Amino acid sequence: MTMKNNEPIRKSELQEESLFEKAVGRRSFLQYAGASAAGIALVAAGCKKDRGYPDMNTGVTLDFKDDFGVLNYAYALEQLEAAFYVKVASAPPASFTAAQKAYFQDIQFHEIAHREFFKAALGTAAIGSLEVNFDSIDFTSASSVLGTAMAFEDLGVSAYNGAGPRIKSATYLLLAGKIVSVEARHAAYVRDLISNGSFADLNSLAPLGANNAGGLDAALTPDKVLATAGKYIKTKINVINL
Repeated sequence: MTMKNNEPIRKSELQEESLFEKAVGRRSFLQYAGASAAGIALVAAGCKKDRGYPDMNTGVTLDFKDDFGVLNYAYALEQLEAAFYVKVASAPPASFTAAQKAYFQDIQFHEIAHREFFKAALGTAAIGSLEVNFDSIDFTSASSVLGTAMAFEDLGVSAYNGAGPRIKSATYLLLAGKIVSVEARHAAYVRDLISNGSFADLNSLAPLGANNAGGLDAALTPDKVLATAGKYIKTKINVINL
């Protein structure tokens, strides 16, 4: 195992080369999706000139006028999740069981793969890297880590569900659907670690208008998702055409 940008890299999981140049491992999103990031990137590159990504003096801009704005929105959330899981996996709480440590090792690679997929797919149209703020999280406490993981996973699932209607391309909608199904598995597992049998209990999102009374996962609009996620992001996020 080697390190890259403070992240553990296994040759069977992720490679140093771009996703355009080499296939990634069995846990990567490209295998889940069965799609080519390069095809999306060719279109995204042609859209960069009128998108203004990124301006590091004013943060990053999410322009929801088209599908690439939605993809960048997903990319921002995947950056946040990947940063959290990498930190947990590198130094898990002492009270974590061997099974929990193994799970968080696995999930970090899922989230890194999701993040790198969007980065490669968007190419020059991608927003910049976000700076995170995890000061409110006690990474030595299992309850703090699990509670934050639950919040991130529930929020991520509701974010994909809420953004789905904004996606015009059937290809992109399929990709988002495949990612959200993986995120939902994460959410269910984390919830059962906290309270067995609570895998679809979205009461924690109730203040945001979410409920599962009809047997469906929550769907939140980007403004609500970003307002909640903003607690953990230092970089200013500008939203237009929402």
